Amino acid sequence: MIQADRRDLSSQPAKLASPKEQDEPRLVQVPDPDRQDMQFPDIWLRDNCRCKECYLPQTRSRLPQLWNQLDTSVRVLRQSVDVDQKILCVEWSDGHASQYPFSWLRERDFASASRQRYLRDFYRPEQRLWSGLDFERIRQVFCYQELISCDSALQQWLHQLAVFGVALVKEAPLDMEVLRILSNRVGFMRRTTYGEEFSVRAQPGASNYAYLAAPLPLHTDLPYFEYLPGVTMLHTLEQSASPGGFNLLADAFYVAELMRERYPEQFRALCQTPVDWADIGSDGDLQFHNIWRAPVINLDAEGRCVRINHSIPQRDSHFSVPVEQVRPWYEAMATFVGLATEHSCRFKTTPGDVLTFDNLRLVHGRTGYDDTDHNVRHILGAFVDWDIVYSRLRVLRNASAPSSPPDAP
Repeated sequence: MIQADRRDLSSQPAKLASPKEQDEPRLVQVPDPDRQDMQFPDIWLRDNCRCKECYLPQTRSRLPQLWNQLDTSVRVLRQSVDVDQKILCVEWSDGHASQYPFSWLRERDFASASRQRYLRDFYRPEQRLWSGLDFERIRQVFCYQELISCDSALQQWLHQLAVFGVALVKEAPLDMEVLRILSNRVGFMRRTTYGEEFSVRAQPGASNYAYLAAPLPLHTDLPYFEYLPGVTMLHTLEQSASPGGFNLLADAFYVAELMRERYPEQFRALCQTPVDWADIGSDGDLQFHNIWRAPVINLDAEGRCVRINHSIPQRDSHFSVPVEQVRPWYEAMATFVGLATEHSCRFKTTPGDVLTFDNLRLVHGRTGYDDTDHNVRHILGAFVDWDIVYSRLRVLRNASAPSSPPDAP
């Protein structure tokens, strides 16, 4: 580990690592008088030099010249800390010189607590999982007009969606523009084969199971898309007066974690077995034939749940896996469906409600209902991608907390 001190660069002797150190992390330790000392890999510091030859402020991006002939063996020759200016100064073995403001370094400190704080507070809010019994406690209600007129309310709504995966918007007008206006406050709608907006109501000759009055089992929307829409918004325009038409919701990440703990072999089967998802039909003049193969439970590089694929009607009869994987998958899937049902919640929206939820995380459905000329259930739906939601949330956070990281990389 290389230790930065407070002497002038001219008085600091060159420090060249021996060949034995080639495979070591080669960390630069930076003393910070206001907090715990920081440390950085030397190659990372060289890659992120902030001088005009390496970085273009107007685009907030590094310039590519260094990478035309990247020398991964580059080393720190001399380094010092300007205490008054709070700047780390470095001379490199390739003849380059760099300066790094402490404020910039602090936001990028490699210490575990600093990394976790950035991921939690700025990258994406930490998710909190819940069971059906927790729903009334974690549920938050937002006023439509406040979301349209107040950035603070908008930020709270998006944060609630990111953390708990569900939020209810009340008092929206009963017109067809509500979801478009709400989406535009975030960014823009996600178009699918069903258009930018879609009406969910009983339809004769329906090509989609959701367009029946029958019970709709718990599912994620559009699992047959590689790029799954992130946030589902359902605006209740008319609600059935029959005893049916109740919304069903379950946190499928919570269910997945239960399976990881209680049924690890079945959990692995749902993580590792690719399933064929399909949607074949038409919507207006558009004909489509969508297919995507992916497991029910999708994990990231650190083993965390990032996406659930589940829809009994949209699971294809093709199952392109070795025969010995089929029965174990069905046994695991039966456990998943049973746990999702057990830990689901049930409620009924009223006209003017907009139910918003994470389509990568929550499974949703409804109970069956009677549909007649005088008893109609009409829900208007739309999607917004999570990339757009998180972008808007960061912009709002920067506006409300100017000290947060404004630039990248």
